[in-house]
Amino acid sequence: MEKTNHPRQVESIVVGRATTDGAGVNLTRVLTQPFQKRLDPFLMLDVFKSDKPEDYIAGFPDHPHRGFETVTYMLAGRMRHRDSAGHEGLLQSGDVQWMTAGRGVIHSEIPEQESGVMEGFQLWLNLPSKMKMTEPWYRDIRGEDIPSYVTKDGVRVKVIAGTSNGIEGAVKRDDTEPVFIDIDLPSSSVFSTSLSSAHNAFIYVYRGQAKIGDQLVAEGRMAILGNGPDFDGVSMEAGEPARAILVAGKPLNEPIVQYGPFVMNTQAEIYQAIGDFREGRLG
Repeated sequence: MEKTNHPRQVESIVVGRATTDGAGVNLTRVLTQPFQKRLDPFLMLDVFKSDKPEDYIAGFPDHPHRGFETVTYMLAGRMRHRDSAGHEGLLQSGDVQWMTAGRGVIHSEIPEQESGVMEGFQLWLNLPSKMKMTEPWYRDIRGEDIPSYVTKDGVRVKVIAGTSNGIEGAVKRDDTEPVFIDIDLPSSSVFSTSLSSAHNAFIYVYRGQAKIGDQLVAEGRMAILGNGPDFDGVSMEAGEPARAILVAGKPLNEPIVQYGPFVMNTQAEIYQAIGDFREGRLG
């Protein structure tokens, strides 16, 4: 593993809030609007997990997006995607969908199961102003096609985006340089990876608990990692089995103006997005 001489410490711990979205899907919103400036370029992180069909079965019928990217990582379940750009795909356990909404897309995400566990994450990644009106783009990435590696401690790592311990991820973005990795730690293991000091970063623990520096982070908690020019990476350890995602990215340092599913740089651009949607010009 890459040696980290000055690993980041935990700046604060965030507890997500239960909410509903779509047609009544129950989920936990962990990264909310008050954290958008601190965790720039990331706008939102939703966590969904339930074995009760009534919590997820209605899904997310047709809805618009403009000005950012969505990254959906399915841990368990089956979700059908369709959009106004003519894309369609089925996300299954272990798969990732990366969608660039750009100038506008209308899409739906509907569960394709009537029972069983539905679990995963949706991350919203901002686009720079020069890319907000780009052509929509979409890619489904099968779980078996996501680059991965195993450390000498038996830690299994999936590299969805960015680079970790020399392994290039499935997706690269030049402006925001996102890192998105899934870390599966067995008992009594240690994991580390280098990380640019210019990136904002957080870790969300979704199984067990993990120790980051001198801070124990419990299941269902997001640890915002401190910034500083001397920090060269991230290190974590687990006494018992644990799983977490590490997310990091280069801040855009641009104004963020959000109105629901539209994220632009000015209020005028938001009014334009609303007008385009109402008049059928979006997507």
